[in-house]
Amino acid sequence: MDALGGQEVLLPVTFPMQRCQEYSVQGYSNQETPKITDEIEPLITFDSNNETAAIYLVREYGQSYAKYPFLIYQMQTQFRNNIRPWGGLVCTHEFTTANAYSFHSSQEDLEEYYIRCFCAYQRIFSRMGVKLIDVLSMPKTSGVNSSHVFAFPTPVGEERFVLCNNCDYRATLESAESVVINQDDGIKSTIQKVYTPGYKTIEDIRNFLQIPVQHSCKAVVYQINATNEYVVAFMRGDLEANETKLENFLGEKIRPAIITEESGIVAGYIGPCGLTNAKILFDKSLQGVNNLCCGANEEDYHFIGFQIERDFGKTEYHDFSQAKDGGICPQCKNSSLSVSRGIMVGETCQLGDKYTKSTDMSYVDANGNLYFPVMGGYKIGISRLAATICEASHDNYGPIWPVSIAPWQIHLCCVRANDAKAKEYADKLYSQLQSKNLEVLYDDRLVSAGVMFADADLMGVPFRIIISPRNMKDGCCEITTRNKSIQMKVGLNEVVKTIENMVKLALFKCS
Repeated sequence: MDALGGQEVLLPVTFPMQRCQEYSVQGYSNQETPKITDEIEPLITFDSNNETAAIYLVREYGQSYAKYPFLIYQMQTQFRNNIRPWGGLVCTHEFTTANAYSFHSSQEDLEEYYIRCFCAYQRIFSRMGVKLIDVLSMPKTSGVNSSHVFAFPTPVGEERFVLCNNCDYRATLESAESVVINQDDGIKSTIQKVYTPGYKTIEDIRNFLQIPVQHSCKAVVYQINATNEYVVAFMRGDLEANETKLENFLGEKIRPAIITEESGIVAGYIGPCGLTNAKILFDKSLQGVNNLCCGANEEDYHFIGFQIERDFGKTEYHDFSQAKDGGICPQCKNSSLSVSRGIMVGETCQLGDKYTKSTDMSYVDANGNLYFPVMGGYKIGISRLAATICEASHDNYGPIWPVSIAPWQIHLCCVRANDAKAKEYADKLYSQLQSKNLEVLYDDRLVSAGVMFADADLMGVPFRIIISPRNMKDGCCEITTRNKSIQMKVGLNEVVKTIENMVKLALFKCS
């Protein structure tokens, strides 16, 4: 981040809720943001994103176009009111993150700088020795232009993402385009109402009426949080709704609907025809399909032979469904998509002028005109990244830290430190290694070799030097690696040079 011209700062952990509400900043009223009260401010939030605090810090500095672009970043403890913490250290109430924000005088400048930050993140993760995949992500906040996440593939991850087995297409499940290719069979039946007693689910209706999946139409019902208005999204029966796509299209937050008798919606028998008390949306999976089966908005009845353009009217189709295993890749057009899970450890976003507008931050250009700067946001979950690396690199005895981020590079074990010769050599070696700027953990406890080595495995330090009276008699000591790939004896006079070269080589491989 320093190489990008970044300036390290330390932003406050808490922020007045009233100030956030004054500037209509979204994201502070959700249940995941802990809140407290005190005698000065009626309500204070633990700022989990820091965009607003960052803007208040730099708004005076950024009044002239000559200051742009610039980047600030911080390492900070943050809090989240997780309803269901999971995954041990991966998802906790208190955690450490690295947040960065860049400010720009134009979208073009942001896009160029965004690529530089994105590449910097790739280098950071590569040097940490963990193999992550970067995937396209759909912004969860309206007004955000572009977003990517860095994820570690694992079955225990909370993030689901879509990979193409034929090309390099990668995206989160929320952002992956759902591609369905429909072919007109040329048969256009008349619409008919049929009796379907007690059959409410798509699977039951298909089996009862012997209808292929491409002719099934299901309804997914939501309510807009702000107005409680009902929204009904129709899509092919074997697809799932994508709430993020729906929210971005509507520009509103939504929730699964509570269907009451007063709503006039007949659960299990919902169809477009005659549905007047809800906003109706059609997914692209229904475009060009004749002879659909859908609800008749009447208990125990469905329509067959339904054709949207003919029986409902001209409409628009949008992508509101999730991609699925075996689906069509939007890039190479092959049926080669697979859905996997992973832990999200980093994210980069083009935030646009959403936050600078809401907080009234502006700058004057060379011609004296007033503009809102655009922002980029970048985040690394430091504590969850540490847990992810342990998940990726461990054995039955403990973690195996990559040398680039290990708490120490060398674990010096002096077995039987009450032996004068062994202790004297170990003390001397410890000083010599430190003089070479090597990071050394020195264990000279009077414990058994088994206890010492078991503790060393739990520490996960990449390289281990073992000094013992037996090895001293042979004029050597033992060098091993934590992953057990190297185990060798080295002459006492060659230890410093040997281990120094091993550490340098390991660091070079991470660079």
